[in-house]
Amino acid sequence: MDDNVVTAGVVVIGNEILSGRTQDTNLQFIAKYLVGKGISIGEAQVVPDIESIVVRTVNDFRARFDYVLTTGGIGPTHDDITTDCIAAAFNVGVVVNADIETRIRNRPAPDDVMASRLRMARVPEGATLIDNPTGGPQGFAIENVYVMAGIPLVMQAMLSTIEFRGGAIVHSRSVTAHLGESEIADDLTSIQETYSQIDIGSYPFYRNDIYGTSLVLRSADESALDAALEELCAVITQRGQTPLDIERD
Repeated sequence: MDDNVVTAGVVVIGNEILSGRTQDTNLQFIAKYLVGKGISIGEAQVVPDIESIVVRTVNDFRARFDYVLTTGGIGPTHDDITTDCIAAAFNVGVVVNADIETRIRNRPAPDDVMASRLRMARVPEGATLIDNPTGGPQGFAIENVYVMAGIPLVMQAMLSTIEFRGGAIVHSRSVTAHLGESEIADDLTSIQETYSQIDIGSYPFYRNDIYGTSLVLRSADESALDAALEELCAVITQRGQTPLDIERD
């Protein structure tokens, strides 16, 4: 992989996502946020609240990507097992963080509720904290793994405080054609071979009784993007259609 490319893997943790009870919006937000930092998501997985699976996935990702971001599973209930999983992945113990404990105790609650809340003060030994501007318990980081809440508002607040080492910013160009993918497949292959530094995606649609394809080009090389877009528009015109909805980020 290009040394200038900074990569991330995202692990979304929670049975509620896999069951369909909760719709995940965190991945989309993280992806857009990281692109703006010059970081490309190489892979994302949604995993259940099963320690062996979480540990295996985190260890796999942290070996392959510059950053690993996890969401979910650091709440106060019995099925919030992410802290224990991350500790197991790094083969370290779990300790109570005094800063998180103080923040939790500053919000009075009955003894049983407080006992549950204090589960959120547990972090793997050696972890540092990720600030939580919403005022709730912090997340934590250990080496290149960043562990955040699953609640979107809280996750977004935590994410905004992390200092990432970014790479080249990836830009995009897009165009829509009222052509089926098969009609321009060979042309796309030819353009892709010419511009190997560009990632070209084609996404078919059917709207208002019209078949079409949305084409998206992504690369850090803007001059190559512009040249490839021009060739793509020429192909669409040659096929008897007008390039539509041209966008440049």
